[in-house]
Amino acid sequence: MTNVASIKKASLITAIKTPYLANGEIDLATYDELVEKQIAAGVDGIIVGGTTGEGQLMNWEEHLMLIAHSVNQFKNKLLIIGNTGSNNTKEAIKATEYGFATGMDAALQINPYYGRTSIQGVIAHFEKVLEIGPAFIYNVPGRTGQDLTPEIIEQLAHSENFIGVKECAGNERIAYYENKGIACWSGNDDEAHNARHKANAHGVISVTSNLIPSVFRELMDNENTQLNNECQQLISWLFCEPNPISINTALALTGAVKPVFRLPYVPLNEKQIEFGLDLMSHFKEHLVGDKLTKLNQSDFIITP
Repeated sequence: MTNVASIKKASLITAIKTPYLANGEIDLATYDELVEKQIAAGVDGIIVGGTTGEGQLMNWEEHLMLIAHSVNQFKNKLLIIGNTGSNNTKEAIKATEYGFATGMDAALQINPYYGRTSIQGVIAHFEKVLEIGPAFIYNVPGRTGQDLTPEIIEQLAHSENFIGVKECAGNERIAYYENKGIACWSGNDDEAHNARHKANAHGVISVTSNLIPSVFRELMDNENTQLNNECQQLISWLFCEPNPISINTALALTGAVKPVFRLPYVPLNEKQIEFGLDLMSHFKEHLVGDKLTKLNQSDFIITP
């Protein structure tokens, strides 16, 4: 099992997209091509089956298969972090045990969502999964409906398997944690450069790096305010609808993946697509994918 100290060295982690075949099944050949592009750009790790990778649309058989496949293909080239969290503690334990059994380096764990619990219940949930192996704790109140406050995180940080926090509550929170020796990775692409260079974040867990990994490698390695400013419109467009709608559309437009969506996600509309094509044209030499092609709504396949 990879130790926590070595995992903390990762500054750029991509929440990798899961591509599909026309029948809606996972397209492993294209997935491998996407990961190879991440490796070539110097990305340190991938989150498998996260929100961007649509783990929420997979059954556990698919989810754990994709983690095992990623380990088998790429573990010697980058960190494999499996999203094995759940709002059901028993389910999270079982998935996490399977993930580590197949060789993943770390887990991404989320607090129970929808069926929310008390602060003590949240802590007890995380303590159970932290017993199994190294884990990032993911704080995304906009999706879970519950903020993981310092009261919670500072207790969990005592665990030997606690890596740090993927933090979506802003750079002030990140700076607070880092000052206390608690490792943080920004969960907000638009704030990630400043999180790294102003708030001392360890790095970013990124959606945008699916599309422009070499650009995000530069933003993590060097303070480059001009480049960061140039990226802001593209990042904003990638979140103009709930993630992963825009990144799915973008990678289809670049030819990196087949234009297949699993419901309830559907592609951006034609006006949004035209705007995105213009924004991506400014990053043409950095894009994952070898073309920029306008697609109409009829070009997309929507599958359950």
